[in-house]
Amino acid sequence: MKNSVGETTLAKGADAETSVQPPHVLTRSRLDVRDQFPIFAIHPNLVYLDSAATSQKPQRVIDRLARFYAGENANIHRGVYALSAEATATYDSARAAVARFIGAALPDEVIFTRGTTESINLVAQSWGRSVVKPGDEIVVTEMEHHSNWVPWQMLADSTGAVLRMAPVTEAGELDMSAMARLVTPRTRLVAVTHLSNVLGTINPVRRITDLAHAAGALVLVDGAQSVAHGAVDVRDLGCDFFAFSGHKLFGPTGIGVLYGREALLEEMPPWQGGGGMIGTVALDGITWAEVPMKFEAGTPAVADAVALAEAIAFVESVGAEAIVTHEAELLSLATERLSAIPGVRLIGTAAHRASVISFTLEGVHPHDLGTVLDEAGIAIRAGHHCAQPLMRRFGLAATARASFSVYNTPDDVEALGRGIERARALFS
Repeated sequence: MKNSVGETTLAKGADAETSVQPPHVLTRSRLDVRDQFPIFAIHPNLVYLDSAATSQKPQRVIDRLARFYAGENANIHRGVYALSAEATATYDSARAAVARFIGAALPDEVIFTRGTTESINLVAQSWGRSVVKPGDEIVVTEMEHHSNWVPWQMLADSTGAVLRMAPVTEAGELDMSAMARLVTPRTRLVAVTHLSNVLGTINPVRRITDLAHAAGALVLVDGAQSVAHGAVDVRDLGCDFFAFSGHKLFGPTGIGVLYGREALLEEMPPWQGGGGMIGTVALDGITWAEVPMKFEAGTPAVADAVALAEAIAFVESVGAEAIVTHEAELLSLATERLSAIPGVRLIGTAAHRASVISFTLEGVHPHDLGTVLDEAGIAIRAGHHCAQPLMRRFGLAATARASFSVYNTPDDVEALGRGIERARALFS
């Protein structure tokens, strides 16, 4: 059964006034999971605040990956020997685990990819090139990661479609009145991030899907940031496609997921050709395998999919509600701590945020700030965060970004504050 946070916090986003409370009203929480992550034993002084880029891995995920290669490794689907059959069953169980985790109706609605970027490109190249025509419109938002912008720009350029952009307010919230005007009968797709990797804003995805569907458009949700920070239910969201990466969800790099509604996936042509995705091959024609294999050409990342399922088991053992509460406390503490430092400007103050805080420090370039913090063992991200349109919206070339996860503590927030104060003194 999904916990109350699972269906509300990220599934409904800003639509649910009771689900994502302002951080200061949340009860204090302490997760005791840090010792499950071996990197902190190897680097005991590490203050890791870059989980929006990639999460650290719990020992159980590392062990699961090693165990597959040590004792279960075989190619899947067509081997007639026992080891291959067992590997196939394990791979299929990983797909079922992902489907359950995101609330998909069927395991076959889950396509394994290399990550969010490949998932979105798959939709753009398969669905997009077969459906989008000159004069059609695709709507993105000003806060999109390049992974959920560039493929649509490329599709528009190649098909004669038009790319439209929904703007962001000064608070870092999606301008829903502008979105309502942009979505018209000409709109074929709305592509929107669930949780902004720069602002931490949680978008009202259900409102967006209802708006888009009323106009006859489909919705693709970039869930790269959201899946690790609260439960997600794709059917509650109402989206047609949902994409995420394993490495941000405590899993390996090189594995990701595309969720698509079964009827859409059935209609879409393959994107890549090769082994495993065919029914028959002959000189006079080719038939395709059934979904999901139609979209998984070649030998898949079997071990990584299995390890992703283990990462999901880790998240489920911690509990989405506990994760949300813990990270909201950290975000509240960080907002308060950084706001008190002269010269700090917080970028994005949306009412509904999670896990990410972006900022600038007057007189200090974000890259220089990142270097000073690194000298103190504090790892943050500095740059445009693959979100250049959003940077331009706020008149910036770059920001510093701290992002939190289950293994972070209030001590990490205090270390960040002291590190920023030190950088301010050095450059004053």
